[in-house]
Amino acid sequence: MTFPLFGNPWLHGLVAGLVLVLIVMGVAAYAIWYERKFSALMQNRVGPTEVGPIGLLQPIADGLKMLQKEHLVPTAADRPLFLLAPFLVVVFALSTLAVVPFGDGLIIADLNIGVLFALALASLMLIPVWMAGWASNNKYALLGGMRAVAQSISYEIPMLLTATVPIVLSQSFKLGDIVNAQANLHWFVLWPVGPGAIAFVLFMMTALAEANRIPFDIPEAESELVAGVTVEYTGMHFGMFYLAEYLHTLIASAIATALFLGGWDMGPLGSGPHWMILKTLLVFAGIYWVRWSWLRLRSDQLMELCWRWLVPLSLGLVLLSAMWVVWA
Repeated sequence: MTFPLFGNPWLHGLVAGLVLVLIVMGVAAYAIWYERKFSALMQNRVGPTEVGPIGLLQPIADGLKMLQKEHLVPTAADRPLFLLAPFLVVVFALSTLAVVPFGDGLIIADLNIGVLFALALASLMLIPVWMAGWASNNKYALLGGMRAVAQSISYEIPMLLTATVPIVLSQSFKLGDIVNAQANLHWFVLWPVGPGAIAFVLFMMTALAEANRIPFDIPEAESELVAGVTVEYTGMHFGMFYLAEYLHTLIASAIATALFLGGWDMGPLGSGPHWMILKTLLVFAGIYWVRWSWLRLRSDQLMELCWRWLVPLSLGLVLLSAMWVVWA
């Protein structure tokens, strides 16, 4: 059961959704500051320092700068699709929050097919990305859109298969039930020993590929495609694509936490939304570590990794988890 705000489910969804969206948007904005500081530390730099103490006001300054920039639309572009794509990519990313549980009952919509709903919306993000590449009427943007579609369709298969592992182990599609099945530190990343940990790693790899993050940022390879689908976008339209990547990564971290890391449960240390938030942010920080430690894969390496290794391995993990449920 979700927490009924004022006893009205519609008011609950509206108010809770608005508050959650504002919080997540703020976290995603400051995640950009954190990544810049994190990468600077790894590369022996200082990162943002000028705007506010230790550069804390830099995300606000960047947002104001983008809002002031002129919105340019290429003459030969498909104007309606060109302008619609940035909004859709943010909407699809934020819509996934509806089924993410932050505590026992702290969820906007506890759907019976919560996992499928979240992954389906995540896969829809490739539609506005393709729209942006096509509508720009630019060969580099079009190539970036084609790469994004090929990459997303390929990596959605192992993502769905690895997400099936906790579904099979908990015998439920509801994220709340999956978290409850991991009570008392019975996290799926630790148990069954081996398959759970491998499934978690594969899920995070596919989530990185879905968000176009290094080492899977082939659709936005600056050295080849001069920023891919966003090459013709200016001002806040570009900023919305940029923000959507961080939103997608943050929400994927929350879903991974619910699926494999016990969500809000912390065993003898108690439970609560603070544990869910802390775990999500730790997974989010781990993604930064990977992003600034690995090199970009080539397109052929990207597809070979997916179809030759990840798909068969994820199929094997689903089989092992089903055998565990039957035998255990």
